[in-house]
Amino acid sequence: MHATLTIVRRELAAYFASPLAYVFIVIFLVLAGSLTFYVGGWLDRGQADLRVFFQWHPWLYLFLVPAVGMRLWAEERKSGTIEFLMTQPISTAQAVIGKFVAAWLFVGIALVLTFPLWLTVNYLGPPDNGVILAGYIGSWLMAGSMLAISAAVSALTKNQVIAFVAAAATCFVFLMSGLEMVQAFFQTWAPDFLVDAVARLSLLTSFDAIAQGVLDVRDLILFASLIATSLLINTILVELNKGS
Repeated sequence: MHATLTIVRRELAAYFASPLAYVFIVIFLVLAGSLTFYVGGWLDRGQADLRVFFQWHPWLYLFLVPAVGMRLWAEERKSGTIEFLMTQPISTAQAVIGKFVAAWLFVGIALVLTFPLWLTVNYLGPPDNGVILAGYIGSWLMAGSMLAISAAVSALTKNQVIAFVAAAATCFVFLMSGLEMVQAFFQTWAPDFLVDAVARLSLLTSFDAIAQGVLDVRDLILFASLIATSLLINTILVELNKGS
């Protein structure tokens, strides 16, 4: 645990030691605010909630989270620092978990900085703060799932651009798997249990349910399972490629 926390502190400090952190945070806040106020017409709706704010998060994360995750291992492999990292008195799993947690906390900081919207909605009317809190929790879990997937993809290549494109494409598949057009593709040939399994893998469906205040255990298990499975795959890939 001590070794993992050390990596978390080192990686988190490294984010804010470079312009990357500030660029990511500014872009996220500007896009989230613009989509909420101008595209979503939040004030014109006259409703004391943040539903419009949260509905854009999956699509913001689809591009911004892979941009964070692409550098986690691709950069280490390209620069050769992965060999130095693996010579330290830490296990591969500790390194993988430490780098992931640091990146997840970084994304969480960007999400927390949207708190003025929460203050604003409480000033304008009496919102259901429980639903809003659930929305934030669901948003952070979805970001964590996409980040874990992106980190695993990043361990496959030394090229950050390839890692970004592949991670974004993979996250898109998991987002859209619950939609009818995807289901129609599987219904033509797959058995019902496989169709249902694909539908249950939809990050978008699970996030929408949580954002409405429904904390279903199955949705929480989905996010936790995706994170755990992706980190396991990430660990295996780093072990296989650490010498290359």
